[in-house]
Amino acid sequence: MGAMFAALRALWADRRGAVTAEFAVAIPAMLIVLGLAIGAVQLSAQRVALTALAGDVARLEARGDDRLAAARISEHAGSPLLSRSTAGGILCVAATSSPRAGLLAGIRVTGRGCAAITAEGAFARDGPGDTDRPVT
Repeated sequence: MGAMFAALRALWADRRGAVTAEFAVAIPAMLIVLGLAIGAVQLSAQRVALTALAGDVARLEARGDDRLAAARISEHAGSPLLSRSTAGGILCVAATSSPRAGLLAGIRVTGRGCAAITAEGAFARDGPGDTDRPVT
């Protein structure tokens, strides 16, 4: 019996280094996967927030509430870039932003919202960029 225990102890001692090496490789891999998962959730949350912002701004501007739209834009963190387009009585707003810091800072996230233009809130494009003006 003693010889068997000695053999098991020797086998366990030989594998102890292998377990340590496997653990040393597995932990960084798990941390990378965890970091990617957290980043994906962060990007998804940012896209949801940008889509909500774009929808709110489109609805407010389509009915002529430019001041409320400007207030809604100023409430949003991160100063997103807004672009507007109109087609067939529909005003569409796209809000684009990037995470402020970290490895995901190079990724741009966009949310888009559209609304039907009412008579007093009609818009016309007079040039490129963010230069929408009410139609008179």
